[in-house]
Amino acid sequence: MIPCLRPIPSVRFAASAALALSGTSPGAFADESPKTYILPDLVVESRETANLTPATTFETPVSNLDFKPRVDLQSRNMAEAQGDVSIRGGIFENTGFRLGSATLIDPQTGHYFAELPVAPEMLSEPLVQTGTENALYGFNSTVGTLSYAWTEIVEGGSATAGAGTHDLNFQRLHSAWTFPVDGAGDWRLGVEGEASRSESEGTRRFGDHDFNRYSGRLQLLGPNSQTDLFAGYQAKFFGWPNLYTPFGNETENLKTRLFVLNHRQTYGEESHWELSGYHRRHSDLYFLDAFGGVRLAHETKVDSLGLSGRHRLDSRAAVHYALQATGDEIESTSLEEGPFTSRNYLKISLLPEYRIPIDPVHSLTLRAGASFDDSNRDEAELSPIAELSWEAAHPEGRSERLYLSYSQTTQVPGYTAIGGSETSGLFRSNHELSRETSRNLELGLALRRPDWSLEGALFYRWDDDLVDWTFTGAGAREAENVDIETFGFELVGVRRWGSLEGIASYAFLGKDEDYGSPGVVGSFYALNFPEHRATLGAIWRPLERLELRLDNEWRSQEDNPLRDGPDEALFTHLGLSIYPPQIDGLEIFAAIDKPWDEDFQEVPGTPGRGDLVSGGLTYRW
Repeated sequence: MIPCLRPIPSVRFAASAALALSGTSPGAFADESPKTYILPDLVVESRETANLTPATTFETPVSNLDFKPRVDLQSRNMAEAQGDVSIRGGIFENTGFRLGSATLIDPQTGHYFAELPVAPEMLSEPLVQTGTENALYGFNSTVGTLSYAWTEIVEGGSATAGAGTHDLNFQRLHSAWTFPVDGAGDWRLGVEGEASRSESEGTRRFGDHDFNRYSGRLQLLGPNSQTDLFAGYQAKFFGWPNLYTPFGNETENLKTRLFVLNHRQTYGEESHWELSGYHRRHSDLYFLDAFGGVRLAHETKVDSLGLSGRHRLDSRAAVHYALQATGDEIESTSLEEGPFTSRNYLKISLLPEYRIPIDPVHSLTLRAGASFDDSNRDEAELSPIAELSWEAAHPEGRSERLYLSYSQTTQVPGYTAIGGSETSGLFRSNHELSRETSRNLELGLALRRPDWSLEGALFYRWDDDLVDWTFTGAGAREAENVDIETFGFELVGVRRWGSLEGIASYAFLGKDEDYGSPGVVGSFYALNFPEHRATLGAIWRPLERLELRLDNEWRSQEDNPLRDGPDEALFTHLGLSIYPPQIDGLEIFAAIDKPWDEDFQEVPGTPGRGDLVSGGLTYRW
């Protein structure tokens, strides 16, 4: 196997990421020495994209989500500049980003949920949690959650430098050290840090960017526990024509500071708990070069504490639980006209589980519980969670799972939707918006084999009082409630043939909406969805020191009167890596992003990005 664009030790990464999410001790592998750096296998590691790094800048948690099944990423400029992440036809504010046991929120707008100043080595691949799992673990995210685990620190480092078309240049330095704790047996102390920067003129005029990120953490790893103390800072300046409005060239200057303390503890047999606390401060300076210049400034602060876990009662019964308490506040030049500028949230979830063995291979599992959502500014809501599943676990590594679930989730709207003016401005709020409710009925199947896997799901979702941004002909975007019923089908398959690994997916979505207002001309988000979407990715290693990675996405978008240009698009990302035998640890890489130079508007009215070619060197030690 061959090294990848960034170091991920396959065995240790797979173990620490998978076990962190399943409840096994993260310190169980403390005695192992680091393994060779290789690209994670699609099947074993459950990776769902072939490429790890973007062609346009340094890697972020949102990079390459646009090729991930179950996830729809609608980008402005590029995914790492401003990327709205939606799941199963929801909108960007229906998707949560969870680190450990706490979901990170931006109370201003979901446009900034993905602003995570965290080095990719520090996080596992995200689990896409929907249905029952989102109802249990999600927080203020009605449709889905991208859940990341904190990985075990592995000693080593890398330095990267690259350049590309449109005057792109980027650099990155990452390093990590681990030390045994004297007199403490298997305990280890780890230190990890990285610095990344990138700039370019952009793939369109007025599409330049200038990014910087600095992140670091301390880790104490024991036989049954892992504690991480993290600090990160990210500054992003970027521009784009018609970024949010149809009125010309716009820029944003974003600054994000994030501090996290996370502790995970395993105990007994198949039991664990995880406690996560964070402070997040996000600043946004927006400028529209029209009408003499519109300048809007916002700053939000969020403090949160999250607890989740699983307690095994006996060989058949267990209890899953999650709790998150969050407080926020906003200072803004335009979003302090609503009824409040601070809010406290609370969510508590309990999901008891009872397993009924049928024979040594087959079993039935019933999970039934509820979640409670409350806020000091909104009415509380009690939501049911239920799932019945049939499972078969064969000793040779085969498994099957069939499940039927029903769940309800709720969330409250952000300050952009409720805190601004209702009669003037570019983005008009609605002070009467209330708590959103989503109900999901789902039937799913998962088949897993040593060299292939197949997952599928049918779902029907009822969204009541969903907050959407609409156009009524007045030249502004307005926050409106909408009731939507969504029917969906998704299928994801992964296969390995020797030196070739591939993944394919298909998803269908259909919607029936009711805005209750004949004045709504078009929807920027709720009705901006792919009716048909397919992805195809592959990793091919034809030679020992040569690796090709290919991701494709094809979509047929629902008709939208606000979109200019085609309703169909094909996106491609091609990566090439060469590892010269003369210099151990050296990688020469090249990438092509969007070679077909599509004119497709991922967000209606906002021009899509153009093609970009980049390359560079990475040296690892």
